[in-house]
Amino acid sequence: MRLVCVGDSFTEGVADELRPDGEYRGWSDRVAAAMAGVEPVEYANLAVRGKLLDQVVEEQVPDAVALRPDILTFHAGGNDVLRRGTDLPDLFRRYDESVGEICTADRQVVLFTCLTRAGGSGRLADAIAERLEAFNDNVREVAASRGALVVDIATADAFDDRRLWNADRLHLNAEGHKRVAAAVLESLGMPSEVRWREPLPSVKARGTVRDLVADVQWAGSHLAPWVLRRLRGVSSGDGRVAKQPELREVRTEGAG
Repeated sequence: MRLVCVGDSFTEGVADELRPDGEYRGWSDRVAAAMAGVEPVEYANLAVRGKLLDQVVEEQVPDAVALRPDILTFHAGGNDVLRRGTDLPDLFRRYDESVGEICTADRQVVLFTCLTRAGGSGRLADAIAERLEAFNDNVREVAASRGALVVDIATADAFDDRRLWNADRLHLNAEGHKRVAAAVLESLGMPSEVRWREPLPSVKARGTVRDLVADVQWAGSHLAPWVLRRLRGVSSGDGRVAKQPELREVRTEGAG
């Protein structure tokens, strides 16, 4: 079985635990390890953080297809949605065309909905969530029309819990990646011990003042640098290469 993954930071695995080589592990590594417990698996991950839809299609998809994957996971477009100037109908059309080109009779393509918010509230969070929900509707329609699987993590309320997110509120932490891996395995008809939809145990609600302080700290540490990169036309993925561009045989150790 050959598993190849393309996309942005979500698929690269940003903010998960680190592998021995210093790269992030991510849900895709976890899926590959779990699959290897059932049958021999070769795995490649061409995803690079910060990439837009067209960059994923032009820079990653041709190399991914050349590896002749049995399963090709495709996650792209979320970064486009976060840019206010993006023409959403045009993005949705290009997404559909791109998926149509990679769906073949001998390859299972797996798509993903985007998580719409990390427990955030307010006008900005609501506006972003509305755009992401429209994107997710398009992903579902494309999957149905093109014969692809869709991992619909957006339907799991558990992901609204900030405890599944990194401090930057853009990337999942290790527990979040474990849950996405379980969702992918479920879509492929494979078992997982992780109940990815199950909410975390409840905790005492934080006070308003504490939430406000956390929001201010987040804005200074994460939002401001992100805005500055956008203004400068710089991406977090500039100069980076894929963590695993070639197929490697997967070991089953650490599949959890």
